[in-house]
Amino acid sequence: MGLLTEGSPMSWEETKKLSDHVRKHGIVQFINLYKRLRDRQGDVLKWGDEVEYVLVKFNDEEKTAKVSLRAEEILTILNEKEAQDPNNVKSLWRPEYGAYMIEGTPGKPYGGLLAHFNVVEANMQYRRQEASMLLQPGETLMSLTSFPRLGAADFTDPPTKPTPTSGASRSLFFPDEAIFPGHPRFKTLTRNIRLRRGEKVAINLPIYPDENVPRTFKEDFTLLGDDGTSERAAKENHVYMDAMGFGMGCCCLQLTFQACNIQEARTLYDQLTPLCPIMLALTAASPLHKGYVTDVDCRWNVISCSVDCRTEEERGLKPLKENKFRISKSRYDSIDSYLSEQGDKYNDVPLTYDEEIYNQLLNNGIDRLLAQHIAHLFIRDSVSLFTEKVHQNDETDTDHFENIQSTNWQTMRFKPPPPNSPIGWRVEFRPCEVQITDFENAAIVCFVVLLTRVILSYKLNLLIPISKVDENMAKAQKRDAVKKEKFWFRRDITSDAKQCPDNETEYTEFSVNEIINGKDGDFPGLIPLVNSYLSSMDVDADTHCTIQRYLKLIQRRASGELMTTAAWLRNEVLTHPEYKQDSVITQRINYDLLKKVHSVQTGELSCPKLLGPCTISKTTETIPAAVAKAEKCSTPEC
Repeated sequence: MGLLTEGSPMSWEETKKLSDHVRKHGIVQFINLYKRLRDRQGDVLKWGDEVEYVLVKFNDEEKTAKVSLRAEEILTILNEKEAQDPNNVKSLWRPEYGAYMIEGTPGKPYGGLLAHFNVVEANMQYRRQEASMLLQPGETLMSLTSFPRLGAADFTDPPTKPTPTSGASRSLFFPDEAIFPGHPRFKTLTRNIRLRRGEKVAINLPIYPDENVPRTFKEDFTLLGDDGTSERAAKENHVYMDAMGFGMGCCCLQLTFQACNIQEARTLYDQLTPLCPIMLALTAASPLHKGYVTDVDCRWNVISCSVDCRTEEERGLKPLKENKFRISKSRYDSIDSYLSEQGDKYNDVPLTYDEEIYNQLLNNGIDRLLAQHIAHLFIRDSVSLFTEKVHQNDETDTDHFENIQSTNWQTMRFKPPPPNSPIGWRVEFRPCEVQITDFENAAIVCFVVLLTRVILSYKLNLLIPISKVDENMAKAQKRDAVKKEKFWFRRDITSDAKQCPDNETEYTEFSVNEIINGKDGDFPGLIPLVNSYLSSMDVDADTHCTIQRYLKLIQRRASGELMTTAAWLRNEVLTHPEYKQDSVITQRINYDLLKKVHSVQTGELSCPKLLGPCTISKTTETIPAAVAKAEKCSTPEC
């Protein structure tokens, strides 16, 4: 979720008055940090994953499944180990937006040894079991991107009701009690984003056009206390949502990599960017929203709209008067510019940035590409500020910089080292949707980590114009994008040539299968390149077996032999005996679906359509055994 500053939250009016103050000091803080650390060298590869989970409460008598609002209670206990001995824990736990969500990461980052891939899944299992020990009867922990009935009637345990005329969200569907109560940041962001925008956020997803869905589908909000706002914001033939919780209440799978220096971090930032939509399509896992089957497969636009604090002027709906910029995207979206010299020529989208900040950065020795990136981030206002953090020491603090940086939620994030820390320059890979099982999540994590090694070792060039990446992001979210869509991708990823030998353009459209597995005579494929890299390394038998199981899953998902999580979830609803071809997910359908999801994630039920044969075993390992397995590869990094 980003920076979790403690303190007393300020009102929106107070925060708004201090926006220039935050920007001014945030830029000075970045300049000071950059000057101290721009020449830092020699950091080794370290990396880690973040898995977000949903707490679900089953009622087997009533046949219901609801989100359990006990995250704060569970996190309090989970964090005791870290508080007692922060250097000797196998997992770290953090709050997320929802009162039903928690986020788990490894206790320490993994290193540069290939053998570390053997313990990723074990650590994920350990995290799941550690948290599961604190659950009440009927509760379970699920790695589920979107809870199918989030915002539908009676979706929380204990029961709550929305408050459309009061509170942080003022939502017709999403009660404030479903926002994590233990940190003021979450409700503060919710309130301030709404107030800055000047109205509630508006999220519209196309409904799945099944045979019993009305030709002109539109929800009726009159009984929910709508004052006409939602009626005007809702689109025909779309599922309408009106609160930050619908987006930030989704779960995801993210990775962070430490680079050896700032140049390598910028290279990784750029080279991973064209892979973001490909991995989004490959990990698609969220077709079900607010009790409906929708006609999209991913969460990305839901979150983008859920935190879109742009005013009507900034969205181009009114002439600029009170605001300074027209801004083309939400503060949660795909990146707008590359950072490396190699990527410069592909920055084909006009970049909105603050000229004064840009010139200030240039005058302090920061190059043009990085200066415009930072100046672009800083067109945003602060949307969360704490009284205790208004006045800072710009030589040693970076909270004002992080205030803006951490609320630009993009596909990639370029992360400077924290002050007075052994941590180096990093990049965060943010597009992936979380999968049902630890096996799948481990496979995705290890695949992306291997891709970073291949990119750097083979000096691959994956760059395409930013405009084409934006097109790919839109395609990636469509139903069955893995099978049906073609994505812009570079033809020759081993060359920096401006033109191909046949004078065709550098990039063309490939399917996900062709990008991942290759196309004879046209494209080598990312997994064949990974395997070529592995063949040059001294890989022990256990590690080789582990990696190949993961790569096989990725290959089969890309080829369509296995279903994406989104396709599987939609199919489970559409084939349920109670389903009426109306795209409605009833309480009973939701209950049966999530019971099946729970059985799949524990290994009690095989799911060859999703996972293939013999890929996952029951997670019956005890926590001490899982810890021992997770400690197996404690060798220092290469």
